[in-house]
This record gives sequence, structure tokens and C-alpha cells, in this order.
Amino acid sequence: MDALLYSDDESIKGDMSSRLTPASFWILTALSTERRHGYDILLDVEKASGGDVSLKVPTLYAALERLERSGLVARDGDEIVNGRARRYFRLTDDGEARLTAEAAELERQLALVRQRLAASASAAPRPRPLAGGALGVVGA
Repeated sequence: MDALLYSDDESIKGDMSSRLTPASFWILTALSTERRHGYDILLDVEKASGGDVSLKVPTLYAALERLERSGLVARDGDEIVNGRARRYFRLTDDGEARLTAEAAELERQLALVRQRLAASASAAPRPRPLAGGALGVVGA
């Protein structure tokens, strides 16, 4: 999860064929509604993912640096709250376009899976391994 994209080329910001890592996907998703500081991003990612994704602080800030270098997020001010510094980040136009493209690709994949599962459910029975390695036919 340390790389920004599943591609070897981290400089690809306009190439929509490269997939975001889960960390980058969730960070961009957290920033899609409003600017946020690091801790708020961590909380939003965990909540939005239903607790399935819990980013570590070093992972978050390394990913934010790469996302910023790629032009997908930008710093959006600093504040001192209760004596602690907060750096805010926002989604850029390129970041919004990249997240939109990622969502469209996920939707395309989901539609394909649903289509194939529906076709499989109505298809002829298929062989399944039985005890001892012999093949049997499901539904026969």
C-alpha cells in the first residue's frame, strides 16, 4: 500500500489506466467532501470503509506526499488547535477527475462480475471435486 499507483510510474497523474492503491483511493474519497487535516482523514477513512481500512500515520503522510507530488491533492492551510499543528489538504481538480475515473472503473468491474454470476447461475451444472479427487456434477 506504499505506492500511489499500481503502476511503476508514479508520475502518472493524467493516465487513468493506472489503478489507485486502496490507501490512495480512501484518502481521495475522504477529501472529496471537504478539506481535512491528517487525523480527520484517518477517522473518515475508517468510518467510510466500515472499519475495514485503518491507515497508520506514516502510511497516511507518505501517501499524502505522493498524492501532492502527483497533483491530486494540495495543502490548504495550517492551524494551531489546542497547541497542536494541523495541516489541511484538499482534493484538486485532477484529484477529483482521478477519483471519478477510479469509481467508473470499479463500477465497470462490478457490472461484469454481476453479469457473469447471473450467467453462471442459469448455466448448465458444472463439475465439482468430490471426496477422493473424483469429479461430480453439481445439480445432477
